[in-house]
Amino acid sequence: MLPAHDYAPAPETPADIYAAYLVHLQRRDRGNTAYTQAARSFLRRWPQAQTWADIPLEKQLAANCSTRPFVTFLMVSRRLRPGYDYLVCRKLCSLWHELTDSCLQPDLDQFMTAAMELGFSERVSSAIGSQIIARLLIQTGRPLSDLRESDLQELLHACDTRQARTGRGAKHYRSTTHSARQILFHLGILDTQAPPAATALSLEERMADVPATLRPAFVAYLNRKHATCVPKTVSSLATRLAQFGRYLAAVDPTLTSLSQLDRRRHIEPFITSLTTAVNSVTGEPITVADRIRRVHAVGNFLAEITEWGWDDAPPRRLIFRTDLPRPQRFLPRYLPVDADRKLTAALSSSPYRLAADALLVQRACGLRIGELLDLELDCIHEIPGQGSWLKVPLGKLDSERMVPLDEEVLTLVDRITTTRSPGRPMIHPRTGAPADFLFTHHGKRLSQNAVREELNRAADTAGLGHITPHQLRHTYATALINAGVSLQALMALLGHVSTQMSLRYAHLFDHTVRAEYERALDLAKSHIGGLPTTGRQLPITDVTGASWKDSPAIKSRLAGGYCLRAAAQGSCPYANICEHCPSFHTDATHLGILAAQRIDAHDLATDAEQRGWIDEADRHRKLIARLDTLIAQSAPA
Repeated sequence: MLPAHDYAPAPETPADIYAAYLVHLQRRDRGNTAYTQAARSFLRRWPQAQTWADIPLEKQLAANCSTRPFVTFLMVSRRLRPGYDYLVCRKLCSLWHELTDSCLQPDLDQFMTAAMELGFSERVSSAIGSQIIARLLIQTGRPLSDLRESDLQELLHACDTRQARTGRGAKHYRSTTHSARQILFHLGILDTQAPPAATALSLEERMADVPATLRPAFVAYLNRKHATCVPKTVSSLATRLAQFGRYLAAVDPTLTSLSQLDRRRHIEPFITSLTTAVNSVTGEPITVADRIRRVHAVGNFLAEITEWGWDDAPPRRLIFRTDLPRPQRFLPRYLPVDADRKLTAALSSSPYRLAADALLVQRACGLRIGELLDLELDCIHEIPGQGSWLKVPLGKLDSERMVPLDEEVLTLVDRITTTRSPGRPMIHPRTGAPADFLFTHHGKRLSQNAVREELNRAADTAGLGHITPHQLRHTYATALINAGVSLQALMALLGHVSTQMSLRYAHLFDHTVRAEYERALDLAKSHIGGLPTTGRQLPITDVTGASWKDSPAIKSRLAGGYCLRAAAQGSCPYANICEHCPSFHTDATHLGILAAQRIDAHDLATDAEQRGWIDEADRHRKLIARLDTLIAQSAPA
């Protein structure tokens, strides 16, 4: 066997190679006469083992089951470089057993250690090492530290060639190559990190359904928008303009220039068609907000190329403000207190700690999901006398801000720093500068999809419906409004640039509206006056002959009667106050009254639960507990 780091073995005779193979078989405690005879036959025919790589691939793959172990031995001992076409066609199922004590093992151990430090499981690390790294080490004949991007490309090219020849896909090779490239980057072997696994289509490809005569104008406009808009905005514009282009291709195939657009023939029918358009993913009708965005995109496109004086621009304005449907004014979709608590509990007990903790940080700080995943390791700032603050990076509105933190969030961030995967700084997609991101997994930034999947899992565990990450931001803002935070402070904490954005939350629970409601209700009660002493009273229930305990109202049993309140009034703060007062005393002569009151309280609790009045049911349960105590104290010894 060759020394561990002898990458350029001295010339050997067939006898030397055969002797090394016998030692290899003995160390592995396997082999028989068929193995040794196959090795002797191989060496008689190819005394220089490397010449075997020159025979056609079909003959290489036709080697029998006794010859293949010898070929594998030659590869792992760096005596044979068979070619990537052979390596991607062989499964090499027993490769890890063959690697034991081989000259490849130190490099593979180094790679495996780095992979597991980045959060890959041992099984996945082993798969990447055997499928990609071992094949690269065998074919290149170089150590791990000398691997290059071109080596990975040659391996992938061999996979494409195999797919074209046999139809066998190379998806698993591409996936593991992507991960291998990222691990090699963090090891410092490659200079650039792995590109996104899914490559975005070019603008020309995205405009493929636009008529060929109109396509250059669409593409040129989108390229121009790159100068003033972020890539995500340009991508959204491309989606909406491609829809407009497909519409033009369907309704007027003869259209050859945007200057020929006519409002009556093209624009008005397009706007009308949006009322019946459906979402391509869900199949549901598009929302009013989506209709507005589509009209805006087309209107701005046509208006801007006209202002810029393009040759094929429309001669006049074609879309106007009145073409936009009236927007629907929804309140922010916050989580009620009970749902918020259940979701927090599900996230706190999640086994997927990094994504769960990311969501807990978002809920605690009111971040947008993009801002959350852009946080860097140095995002926590300690200000003397002012406590700890979170520096929120540039986000949707291109503005930074500082958010105050409490000890609970600091503990959460400390836990994140221990569960994130370490590694080299990665290129920031916004600035292009190296950055140490807070949320990293498998040597890459945590993706929005991973965060959304964890939120869906936690919501399902908590028994809640579909929840979006932005609802956590709404919940944060709503909690601040309920706590009485000022509008100016809310704007600063949320990073809003206009009061209109923050006023949406102020409208949720307007304390002035509540105070006016209660004032008007009290005034109305005072105008009612006393109840008439004569005449027939109105029925107290909606069921003829029903007991007062069955009435659809909030009810309390009193010493000399009962109290009925409308559900909108809520529970009376004075109901049964005497029974809970420390000055209240009773004795055995009142046991019958207390027992009857307890029966009524039990019936009222059951009635409240059936009507969904949980707080009212709890009030009756507390009264029952208090009555049990009073009855026990009053019972004769």
